[in-house]
Amino acid sequence: MSQEEIEVEAIGIEVSSQPIELYKVLKIANAVSGGGEAKMAISEGYVAVNGELEQRKRRKMYDGDLVEFNEEYYVVLCDQPVQEPSDEPVKKKAEKPAAKKPQSKNANKGSKLKKSASKKANKGSQNKPSEPKAVNNADQSTGRKLMSF
Repeated sequence: MSQEEIEVEAIGIEVSSQPIELYKVLKIANAVSGGGEAKMAISEGYVAVNGELEQRKRRKMYDGDLVEFNEEYYVVLCDQPVQEPSDEPVKKKAEKPAAKKPQSKNANKGSKLKKSASKKANKGSQNKPSEPKAVNNADQSTGRKLMSF
């Protein structure tokens, strides 16, 4: 079996780093209007890479790879060396304590009503010492309130 060489005119797609995912090459080339359209075209079998049908949307593309789509040819061009992810684990940033979620408007109204009702109840008993405040039963590591059933 001998392979026949065919000369085609291809549009050069310059990328800043390699590898790059196939659907992104189609987006950069403006062959599609968006990533969703690119992924659909690839999965439905309208895209060939280096002469073979390709249905993997995130196929890694390197300098010199040829993409065929919609009767157009695109070649990936990149001057940068290949940057594969390393096997070393990435250090995570120190986790910040969870921020309090803002309450909805209705929740604030309910708390205001409770406060005004408690003010009226406490108005008659101004000479009595105030009750001790509730103890914060939150877990110190997560900030979540403890519940018992």
